[in-house]
Amino acid sequence: MSTRIQDLFDRGAQFGYSKTKRHPSVVPYIFTLKNRRDIIDLEKTVGLIEEAETFMKEMAEAGKTVLFVGTKPEIRDLLRSTAESVGMPYVDMRWVGGTLTNFSEIRKRADRMLDLEYKREHKELVFKTKKEGLMIDREIEKLNKNFGGIGQLKKLPDVMFVIDSLAEEIAVTEARLLDIPVVSLSNTDCNIEKVNYPMVVNDTTRPSVEYVLDIFKNILKK
Repeated sequence: MSTRIQDLFDRGAQFGYSKTKRHPSVVPYIFTLKNRRDIIDLEKTVGLIEEAETFMKEMAEAGKTVLFVGTKPEIRDLLRSTAESVGMPYVDMRWVGGTLTNFSEIRKRADRMLDLEYKREHKELVFKTKKEGLMIDREIEKLNKNFGGIGQLKKLPDVMFVIDSLAEEIAVTEARLLDIPVVSLSNTDCNIEKVNYPMVVNDTTRPSVEYVLDIFKNILKK
């Protein structure tokens, strides 16, 4: 057993969902069924990871922008810390419809957020009433929740990196419409035919997700 297969195994990366949730596209990547739960073939997963690595190395060498997307509560902090560590944009709270397909409008809202934050920090905001100040604070908070991770994204990303391509189906669909390649961690309930570089792996367990994220963090840091 290779080191990477063992590492994935130790982190529970082999655990898929029940057979009833299985998407037909992942059938070639199922090793067996245990207690009615799909067990992923980690040898094949390693092959998928290597394909995604090769692609991402090319993107990193070309200085491309990778948008990280992962809004599930279990892993959003891992996604955010990974993206921030390599200076890439991210969406970790909620995918706002049109983030890519209506990017010009989304950019205006992100610019509004940056403008208000700058003015508040430099005490340039003047309010007639306390209520007015509270309303601006709430607006900044809401804008930051929706657009904080993409504040510096001035153009469409070159690549999208997704954790759970089913949970982030709207984001994946927008990327596909714009021919933006998608790299994803996808469990056995995902349609991996919608993704350019899927990695069939447990996309919910933190040790599993963190291990795969670290592989790509090291690539993008170089």
